[in-house]
Amino acid sequence: MGFFRKELIDPALDAQTRREIEEQQAAIAADPSNPRPYYNLALLYRMQWKKDEALGLLLEAVRLDPAFVPAHVALAEIYVVCGDMAAARRHAEQASALGDQRARGMLSRYSEE
Repeated sequence: MGFFRKELIDPALDAQTRREIEEQQAAIAADPSNPRPYYNLALLYRMQWKKDEALGLLLEAVRLDPAFVPAHVALAEIYVVCGDMAAARRHAEQASALGDQRARGMLSRYSEE
């Protein structure tokens, strides 16, 4: 499996990810007030371990729409990884207040730490 993964699968996934990134960048350029492509692009960057880029895009998404729950949840997850539990709790609380069940579970976990 090693050969197929390294020689065939990884390059195909990288090419697909690059296409997806370009699509989301184009969507942002076409409608910079829509938080969804910022969120989508942040998830793609997060998969590539580009935490700072992802964080900036997610913060822009919630600036554009403070009620955009998926971005609050993703921010809470990133802040936990970064060790910023106060920021993680803040975004989990916002998502929970907006009715997201996952955020309620996250909030209980973050409150224990």
